[in-house]
Amino acid sequence: MQDKGDVWVFIQHRGNDIMEASLEVLGKARELAASLGVSVAGVLMGGAVEPLAEKVIRYGADRVYGMSSPLLEPYTTSTFSKALCSLIRAKKPDIVLLAATPQGRDLAPRVASSLRVGLTADCTDLQIGTYSEPGTRKKHTDILLQIRPAWGGNIIATIVNPETRPQMATIREGIMKLPQPMDSARGESIPVSPDVSPADILTTIREQLFTEKTVDLKGAHIIVSGGAGMGSRENFSLVWQLAHVLGGEVGATRAAVDAGFIDHDHQVGQTGTTVRPKLYIACGISGAVQHLTGMEEAGKIVAINNDQEAPIFGIAHYGIVGDVRDVIPGLIRIYKTLSH
Repeated sequence: MQDKGDVWVFIQHRGNDIMEASLEVLGKARELAASLGVSVAGVLMGGAVEPLAEKVIRYGADRVYGMSSPLLEPYTTSTFSKALCSLIRAKKPDIVLLAATPQGRDLAPRVASSLRVGLTADCTDLQIGTYSEPGTRKKHTDILLQIRPAWGGNIIATIVNPETRPQMATIREGIMKLPQPMDSARGESIPVSPDVSPADILTTIREQLFTEKTVDLKGAHIIVSGGAGMGSRENFSLVWQLAHVLGGEVGATRAAVDAGFIDHDHQVGQTGTTVRPKLYIACGISGAVQHLTGMEEAGKIVAINNDQEAPIFGIAHYGIVGDVRDVIPGLIRIYKTLSH
């Protein structure tokens, strides 16, 4: 199969660990490529990336372009964007996708600007479809439909890039399901000499500091989340207590984070983490679209709110109308009784 028209995924990694967000995008890329009848290619860049190629293939890439150079370690926008643009111009993929990590959000617009193509950021879904230009009979088939919330999450927009190639998008972390690795997968690892020189390094990285998150919302089976309806940081301690009893993680809405009830690492939603736990308990959460987009695919949703008209009840499997300050302690007592 020829390179022209393929679906590419920029694979982000730290040392020998590939970012899970890139593997999520790779799984979606396989779906898109199957619809188009083309191949999937992963792009690895760094100091020595060859050992990572096999894992990328196991997660769905038909081929992996590996660019290894001391000039690509550590990451800098100028070197990565120049090297990636050169490879795109040479191979001419139809679609280029990146995870919307801090690095992806930095790299994608620089590449799109250099290539003079469009870019849709923070997509929540991608599909292959048909687009008809309004007021004309011109129709574009097999085009990438780039879907994302707009106007503060109040509408869902579908964005297309019909004229230029590649079609580019970044995809929010946690939105796409992590694919299962295939031990029997076979693919091609292709080393590529990056088109960079020392003159392309415009900044010097003197030191890198990494802080690991203390909460794993994406991997949690049970999440107890609190919203502005908890009323205060003191009341929010009830969310922590219920999560502790159930063996779950603590989540929160942006309103709760902004109010200082809890730090941002716990935020669920459009500007936080997208989660798919088996059980999600929403405490004092009204159900703004921005929050729902981050948790609506939970296996079971239990909502506790004193407003029976709260939008959260529209997606909840079980709803409890009442004051969280009374309901949560009651749930804790019942659970402790039943578990002994």
